[in-house]
Amino acid sequence: MSGTFVGMPAFPVAAREAVGDATLRGNLRHATHTIRDKRARAVAELDDWAALREAGRRIKDHTLRHLDRYLVQLEESVTAAGGTVHWAADADEANEIVARLVEETGEREVVKVKSMATQEIGLNEALEARGIHAYETDLAELIVQLGKDRPSHILVPAIHRNRGEIRDIFRSEMGAWGRPAPEGLTDTPAELAEAARLHLREKFLRARVGVSGANFMVAETGTLVVVESEGNGRMCLTLPETLISVVGIEKIVPSWRDLEVFLQTLPRSSTAERMNPYTSMWTGTTDEDGPRTFHLVLLDNGRTDTLADEVGRQALRCIRCSACLNVCPVYERAGGHAYGSVYPGPIGAILSPQLRGTGSEIDASLPYASSLCGACYEVCPVAIDIPEVLVHLRERVVQGGPAVREGNRVVLKPAKGHAAERAAMRAAGWAFDRPGALRAGQRLASRSRRLHPRTLPGPGRAWSGSRELPAVPAEPFRDWWQRTHGGKGEAE
Repeated sequence: MSGTFVGMPAFPVAAREAVGDATLRGNLRHATHTIRDKRARAVAELDDWAALREAGRRIKDHTLRHLDRYLVQLEESVTAAGGTVHWAADADEANEIVARLVEETGEREVVKVKSMATQEIGLNEALEARGIHAYETDLAELIVQLGKDRPSHILVPAIHRNRGEIRDIFRSEMGAWGRPAPEGLTDTPAELAEAARLHLREKFLRARVGVSGANFMVAETGTLVVVESEGNGRMCLTLPETLISVVGIEKIVPSWRDLEVFLQTLPRSSTAERMNPYTSMWTGTTDEDGPRTFHLVLLDNGRTDTLADEVGRQALRCIRCSACLNVCPVYERAGGHAYGSVYPGPIGAILSPQLRGTGSEIDASLPYASSLCGACYEVCPVAIDIPEVLVHLRERVVQGGPAVREGNRVVLKPAKGHAAERAAMRAAGWAFDRPGALRAGQRLASRSRRLHPRTLPGPGRAWSGSRELPAVPAEPFRDWWQRTHGGKGEAE
């Protein structure tokens, strides 16, 4: 996976800077609280929400267990409908396929539907290196692109920007990318949306190649599905002569009946709507409507490695609704950029280290970007137990151990900086195996408690810098139990 933001430090370093930005925190707090409150009301309308959530989990787990069979079925269905399927093992291969397909059309620009997969592989940058201009058409993605920025949210990539900042970006940058912003543009939402509409319209009418991702792929028919709120995606999917879709292999569902479940849970969990304003579906090509040529690029890029992990594979259930981001206290304060990935928030903290591995400083730190409060699991529409995977990945970072990387079984080395933690855990394990030593240590700690420091020395300073050390009781629990016969003595 190539989606690491270049030069990003470990999460704690990046988050410390973000937390100090009062404007960023205000933008995030307002946006996330608004979205999650609306989502709660939308979900409460369904009496069978828990059943839909469980159905989504089971469908995803079943599909992942039989992914090989359903991918072959999907390829056969897409091919029979007039499309062409390409297989990409990693980001470089996917970028090469897309760039070659665009060059074969003779075009030098493409319009894009909002797509996490193409951001993950750095497609825009790869096309730019080949002299091909990629224009984002989703409003939030347009803001990010014009501002030479990075996305910070799965659903609302420009969530860290307020209206005044967006107005300034449109005024200063739109002219260099096409139609300039209107004179006297204000920061009212209607005017900003109209400026974006006018700017994009000429690109829609001129473009001959469209690039998209997909929210779902239906194996039995070869149908791809994109859900959106603005209509820009539909323009990209219907007007160009050639359509290229880059989709992660985990986005597949077996049948239309399965799709029905997610078309209820996704909009409520993401935009807090009963249904998406635009749900676009296409199956291959037709001579009478839409693109004349359709290419589907199936992207692995670490997904089969993730599938091999019995605990971590549940991250592949994700339908990219972003509900976990909107309830996460860590994301609300640190923002999306601190995660160093196009996948921020709780889902990014478990997905990125599995797709990319935990060899880099940023990826080794992501499993710790959580308080383990469990709010993310409670709102997940496919019941991904994110806290369980976070703890699992923390163990991998500290201890190393067997894993699968690039299809090969390897033994990972422990990440740097955790030697003291490993030593402490070994010492605790030794003590817990020896009741006498544990009892002596507890009594010593109680009798010397007046001498205990308020903060830990050495590597422990990072832990006690934001926490109070728990007070040691006057006597160990074992001694109290024996002295009082389990509390009976005190009662008497």
